[in-house]
Amino acid sequence: MKLAVVGGGSTYTPELIDGFARLRDELPISEIVLVDPDERRLALVSAMASRMLRRAGHPAVVSTAATVDQGAAGAQAVLLQLRVGGQAARDVDETLPPACGCVGQETTGAGGLAKALRTVPVVLDIAERVAKVAPDAWIVDFTNPVGIVTRALLQAGHRAIGLCNVAIGFQRRFAAHLGVAPERVSLGHVGLNHLTWERSVHVDGRDVLPELLADHGEEIAADIGLPAPLIRRLGVVPSYYLRYFYEHDAVVAEQLGKPSRAAEVAALEESLLRMYADPAVDTKPELLARRGGAFYSEAAVALIASLAGDRGDVQVVNLRNDGTLPFLPDDAVIEVPARVGSSGATALPVAPVEPLYAGLIAHVTAYEALALEAALHGGADRVADALLAHPLVGQASLSADLAARLVAANRAFLPWAGDGAVPA
Repeated sequence: MKLAVVGGGSTYTPELIDGFARLRDELPISEIVLVDPDERRLALVSAMASRMLRRAGHPAVVSTAATVDQGAAGAQAVLLQLRVGGQAARDVDETLPPACGCVGQETTGAGGLAKALRTVPVVLDIAERVAKVAPDAWIVDFTNPVGIVTRALLQAGHRAIGLCNVAIGFQRRFAAHLGVAPERVSLGHVGLNHLTWERSVHVDGRDVLPELLADHGEEIAADIGLPAPLIRRLGVVPSYYLRYFYEHDAVVAEQLGKPSRAAEVAALEESLLRMYADPAVDTKPELLARRGGAFYSEAAVALIASLAGDRGDVQVVNLRNDGTLPFLPDDAVIEVPARVGSSGATALPVAPVEPLYAGLIAHVTAYEALALEAALHGGADRVADALLAHPLVGQASLSADLAARLVAANRAFLPWAGDGAVPA
């Protein structure tokens, strides 16, 4: 099997390679092509990846390509993990909104919208190129904001599935609390990408969520940054991204008082690249754990193995709603457990979603539709409309001001944002 990784020069790629090496029996890979326009990163990361595979005794060959056309040709799966604008653009996503009184985050709120504006056109261009050189390949999207990007891909008719590490992270942490193997744990995971709740935790068919919250509520609360009494009262475990909604003002105050996560990651990346340049380093550095994305490689291996091997197992993925959540349009992209095989993913039935969660899901889904329109067609007014629809912004004057600032800050990545495109 040949895999292509677009954004393969990322410092996170060795985490992916480590997963491929450890889980080689699940996914028989013969070639991994790393695609990236950054020649320095590509050279360092590809050499590191080759050393890791050799150390593990894995037979796969690592090669590189500067273009998608070259790298994806003949691939069975293409993984997208790109960051348009790099950490510098992310820093703006995380610092500009707090200055206006809003949460600054790269995947949700105003920052997430800015990232979508930069990313969607690039991803769609990549997908068109993949379709020409590898028409049967599955596109597996890790690129944030995953829900909006996956919706863009599916709307354009591509063979795509979105993937996030939130669900597998909860599965692994809950299994550790319960003292059981992770594969025995299944989640009642429901919502949108980065807007999900665990409404049940089944071990061998029995829901153990009540006792999990009773025995480990404090640890779980600390892990997701929300008060333990809140999650005990709700009786569910919200994703840690729900903190941006449930504790908005406290998060903004914190963000105003410390450097951005982008600044921290940029420093980490330079340290990691220096390590990757050392020919003696052939295992992933411990420092990589601070880069984020725990269990991402395991989720990727499981998904690609099921798509390629028609395993028919259940995994949490991002896919079209198609009636699964009846209060959303069919073309919305949701994040729920699904059965995965060679023909793609089919969502499992979902119990009716309580109004407390359904309301927020519907609200953010409406924003995502508007965000996609802005990313596809441009225009400061469309950006302002998307911000007005987002529950983390939602005020007319603030939306207009933020739209002008975001477009101005991202002008280099938005072909439509010429002179006069941004209101004064």
